[in-house]
Amino acid sequence: MDSAIQRLIIELYDVGIIKFGKFTLKSGKQSYIYADVRTAISHPQIFRQICDLFYSLIKDLQFSHICGVPYSALTFASGVAYAHHIPMLLKRKEMKAYGTKKILEGEYKDGDICLLIEDVITSGSSLLETIAVLKEHGLVIKDICTLIDRNQGGGSEALNKLGYNVYSIMNLHDVINTLYNAGKISLADKELSEQLESV
Repeated sequence: MDSAIQRLIIELYDVGIIKFGKFTLKSGKQSYIYADVRTAISHPQIFRQICDLFYSLIKDLQFSHICGVPYSALTFASGVAYAHHIPMLLKRKEMKAYGTKKILEGEYKDGDICLLIEDVITSGSSLLETIAVLKEHGLVIKDICTLIDRNQGGGSEALNKLGYNVYSIMNLHDVINTLYNAGKISLADKELSEQLESV
């Protein structure tokens, strides 16, 4: 694993973005490790590192627009889009009840290829909701990029089977091993966190 990613993992832990304890995920599953990635917006240096790593991941892929999965990934998509002059689309959580009543903001046309950015993939349900809206509006989705793949919930595998390419900057095993090897977490924390398939 790239040393820059290892350093980022340690920084994410040091500022409390990666946490250990008892957590309930969006999927309803229990986990001993949680990544509160949305709080990266309060740490400009970390936020920039994440955006730079996202760009390194996507720069050779073919797409005309990017879209962040609401809400957490919107900030990363924005950071990448404006730093590298990439047109961005914004998918709302729900349709506006006023004005233009749009659920998808931005300029696009049928057949445009949109790359999706997500913060953490578990079951992939949030991604599937976003994909459905984009496809309804005539956009083509080929590639999905995430900061962390939790290796839990079958999200990446399910998306792959549907024909989408999923790229991740790091996965949960990378996070756990890096923190353990750096002396940041105990063996007990490591073992509890690795019980991913039994929770």
